Amino acid sequence: MLAALCGPAEAVEPPSVTAFFQRAQARNPKLSPSGRYLAIQSLGQNNRMVLAVIDLETMSAPKVVAGFRDADVWQHEWVNEGRLVFNISDSPDGSTNVRGNGLWAVDREGGQWRQLIRGGSGGLSEATQLADRRLEPNWRLRDTLGGDGDEVLVERWPWRDDIGSASVQLARLDTRTGRLTQLSTGLPDYVRRWVLDQDGQPRLVEAQHAGRTKGYLRAADGRWQLAYEGDADDGSLAVPVWFGPGGLAFSVHGHRGYSALFRIDAQTLRPEAEPLVHAPGYDYAGHLVFDRAASTLLGVHYETDAPATAWFHPTMKAWQADIDAKLPGTANRIECQRCLQASHLIVTARSDQRPPVYLLYRTATRQLQALAGQRPDLPVAAMGQRDYHRVKARDGLEIPVLVTQPAGGDPKRSPTVVLVHGGPYVRGTRWSWDPVAQFLASRGYLVLEPEFRGSTGYGGKLYRAGWKQWGLRMQDDLADTLAWAVRQGWADPKRACIAGASYGGYAALMGAVTQGDLFRCAINWVGVSDIGLLSSIDWSDVSDEWKQFGMKRLIGDPVADAAQLAATSPLQRAAEIRIPLLMAYGGLDARVPIKHGQAMKAALRPDQALEWVDYPDEGHGWFNLKTNEDFWGRVERFLARHLASPPPAGPGQP
Repeated sequence: MLAALCGPAEAVEPPSVTAFFQRAQARNPKLSPSGRYLAIQSLGQNNRMVLAVIDLETMSAPKVVAGFRDADVWQHEWVNEGRLVFNISDSPDGSTNVRGNGLWAVDREGGQWRQLIRGGSGGLSEATQLADRRLEPNWRLRDTLGGDGDEVLVERWPWRDDIGSASVQLARLDTRTGRLTQLSTGLPDYVRRWVLDQDGQPRLVEAQHAGRTKGYLRAADGRWQLAYEGDADDGSLAVPVWFGPGGLAFSVHGHRGYSALFRIDAQTLRPEAEPLVHAPGYDYAGHLVFDRAASTLLGVHYETDAPATAWFHPTMKAWQADIDAKLPGTANRIECQRCLQASHLIVTARSDQRPPVYLLYRTATRQLQALAGQRPDLPVAAMGQRDYHRVKARDGLEIPVLVTQPAGGDPKRSPTVVLVHGGPYVRGTRWSWDPVAQFLASRGYLVLEPEFRGSTGYGGKLYRAGWKQWGLRMQDDLADTLAWAVRQGWADPKRACIAGASYGGYAALMGAVTQGDLFRCAINWVGVSDIGLLSSIDWSDVSDEWKQFGMKRLIGDPVADAAQLAATSPLQRAAEIRIPLLMAYGGLDARVPIKHGQAMKAALRPDQALEWVDYPDEGHGWFNLKTNEDFWGRVERFLARHLASPPPAGPGQP
């Protein structure tokens, strides 16, 4: 099997749509603190994801310890060596729409089942309880504590009708009794982030209000004292992220144009002169690996163009080197709890051309054993290679671009899809197997995923360059990415389509309005059609804080920038579109309500070439397998029609 991870592959037929978008047979393997037991989600007989436990010493058959007849186990964690917590998600067949993920606890052997946080389904199997101490659905699991006790950390997020200054509260929750111990005494207003130490004790909170961020350190007497204050949006603040034993603490802040991880003084928050982790070209994104049993900081997982780990401890370095030698073709991440004492480690082997594969590493013998993730229905030969490139925009700004080659090798004037990420103020791409990009590559398309200005993760300059640039320079970056691919000899300039969801759907619509000379078609799903609707639809899940402060600054003020917002509104310029459109929306979407799509559809010219579909049971993106099969089947046919060579003439064609 290990050879199959890295070995050559023969040409095959493209996999079906279903193969790309169906669930894996197993997912999320997690070791108990000692490393003896493995908890994993697997597909049960009733086609639901259930929670199973395997004794790795005896390698006995997996024992199912929790499951539901009408929902899937979604996230699980070990509380201690003998107890787990888990929550649920919507069912892929659409039979359950979860409005709150809930939280349950169960012993390793399947006993002592208890519901801790109410789920939003109502039709789920629940244990009978003498005292109903279940928390409301706006509580959620924050973290486990990694010791031998039965408590976990939970957070309460304010309801929309809570008072405006309400904070995110933190508490300890006993998974056997349901008893709640509050940790929020004396909490400042508007708190949105907690930073804890290695024992789960609160050390710092961050409040966000009126476009400002305030950080408060907890004093010895328990009071919260203001430690720093600054702009909530511009990324200039030093952000404490971890407090450990003996004054060990870390913060993330800017260094030579990119954020980096620094060791700081736990009392003054003053950083050392040089960063611990700094990767020019990328902002720091990662987390520290701390062995609580040994009270030792082992290393840091982080990500640049691919996942990586910097190990500080020699034992972890040696294990990583051995694993990498055995799996040379993948990025291999080690996961464990009491790592230095563990009998087993979990290894996740990631690649751009196959879904993640999970393996078990025996520390005594240094042997690897495959656990889950093998997908013979998704052969490597049907996938495209994915690589990052840097492209110069017309004003000289450097734009990272993730390029997925068509399956079978380098493209030569290939039909091209410019795939625009949502957000937009996020890092939109990762070097890993991606079902959308690989589905398109398997059908022969070159896929360009630009990290246009406004994207995060690549330095403050790129991020700030995107402020108030919806439909303007952000849109130019998409055109410049396509022009670059044409110069490489990869993209056929006469056969390109623009596509995306959410903000990416907005960009696809604006591409149809202003860049019809570059793109032969546009695909928008769950996309914003008018910036003004983001603030005027008061029942969406966009917060009032964001509408009042973040949106006005990063996107535009509905009053002061009214002329610009009108000029960059696909809805108001719908009559200018001349290229074919495919549009799809979810009836339950609370982020970009279906009104965006309905208004856009109504504003188009009567003779506009349009394929429209709405999915009443979907939200902001597709969850159900049947929806994905239908939508991506439509996309495949739509692209085949409009990116054929030579381009066909017909209604809506320029």
